Formats: sequence, structure tokens, C-alpha cells
Amino acid sequence: MAKLLELTNVHSYYGHIHALKGVSLEVNEGEIVTLIGSNGAGKSTTLRTISGILHAREGTVMFNGKDITHTTPHQIVDMGVGHVPEGRGIFPKLTVQENLDMGAYTVNDSKLIKERMELVYETFPRLKERVSQYGGTLSGGEQQMLAIGRGLMLNPHILMLDEPSMGLAPVLVDLIFDTIKRLNEQGTTILLVEQNALMALSIAHRGYVLQTGSIALTDDAAKLKKNEMVQKTYLGIE
Repeated sequence: MAKLLELTNVHSYYGHIHALKGVSLEVNEGEIVTLIGSNGAGKSTTLRTISGILHAREGTVMFNGKDITHTTPHQIVDMGVGHVPEGRGIFPKLTVQENLDMGAYTVNDSKLIKERMELVYETFPRLKERVSQYGGTLSGGEQQMLAIGRGLMLNPHILMLDEPSMGLAPVLVDLIFDTIKRLNEQGTTILLVEQNALMALSIAHRGYVLQTGSIALTDDAAKLKKNEMVQKTYLGIE
């Protein structure tokens, strides 16, 4: 598989706080790769560094063979990096349709926009039923669907999802993870940050364990599920 994303010895800071301490990871085209770890481990910071919201002070971020370490966020979006942040971040005073239109603001091909819109509504029929409803009036699960749908409107080469199951009822968690798996089977590469480590490792091909800003462990997802440290610390298995 072709290497799509690669971080090499990345150090990122919030002011004087050293958030990422030499993170190296890679995502191959067609994979689901998950980052697991405790709160404050650096998972969201990793995604922000990739998407250009935060720039690494040391190390490199390569995407599709290009160095994007110091590239601006809108240029990274143009390259095909979709980022669905923690907390969904939808536009509450815009309709479902308008939110999705905003996701395609960098796409100039009207035919492609129509195709992506059809894909989103096919993936999330509930959104089609609420096309004229304001985003802020949707349930938490519907808002998460809208956030993912908006990310798909970009026609991304890679879709980065930050805590997509947070705050959702178990039945909706299952729906979201089934959707992520289906999107991957349809060709979308996924980088998944998720507190629910068991669910994440159940659908991922590979995983990385982050601890206090550093990669503590990496392996195939199936092997990580059987790892004693992962089971005790993240899966609640004694």
C-alpha cells in the first residue's frame, strides 16, 4: 500500500507546554488507523498538527509525498485532508443542506458536489429527512452524522475523525462505527482518534498508543487488543 501520511519526530507546543514529544506515525492509503490514549495524551493535538491548525516546531509532516509541516490549514484542506474535530463544530444556525454546502467550499466541480451530496444522504438517510432543519436543533447523533457528512463533502483523500462517538447513546455509537467501516470499504482512508478503544481497535487495521505526547506502542489492531498493557489500561480487562 502507498504511504499517504507520515509524521516523523514531530514536536508540537501550546505556548511553553510540550504537547507532542517526537511523534512518528504513518497511514497507508486505504487503511483505518486509530490513535488511542488517555485524555491529554496528545491525540487531538496530533490531528491539529496534521491539519495545520498547530504547526510542529520540530519534525516533519508529509502528505501524499509533500511536506505540509508549515502549510496553512486551507491549503491542507485543498490537498484533500478532511478533519472532523472533537465536539462536531457544526453551524447551528445553518440548515443541514447549508452545513453540507460549507463542507464543499473548496470544491469547484458542481458534478462532484452533487455526487458527494448524494453519498452523504445515502450514508445518513436521517440527514436527508432533515435537510431544511437547522443544525442546532438536531440530536447529538444527528449532529455527529452532519459533521462527518460535511467532512465527506470535501471528497477527502484522508478523513480524520476526533472522538466521533463522544456523548452518543450505544445504538448510535454502533451506527457511527459501522458507517466509518463502510466509508473505508468504499475507499476512504481514515485516521481515527477515539476514547472507546475497544470499538476503535475492532474496526481499525493498525493502531498507535499515545502516552503523554509520545508513541508508547504500535501494532496491528488485532494484536493491540490482545496486548496486556492495552487491555488493562484502555480496555478495562484485568
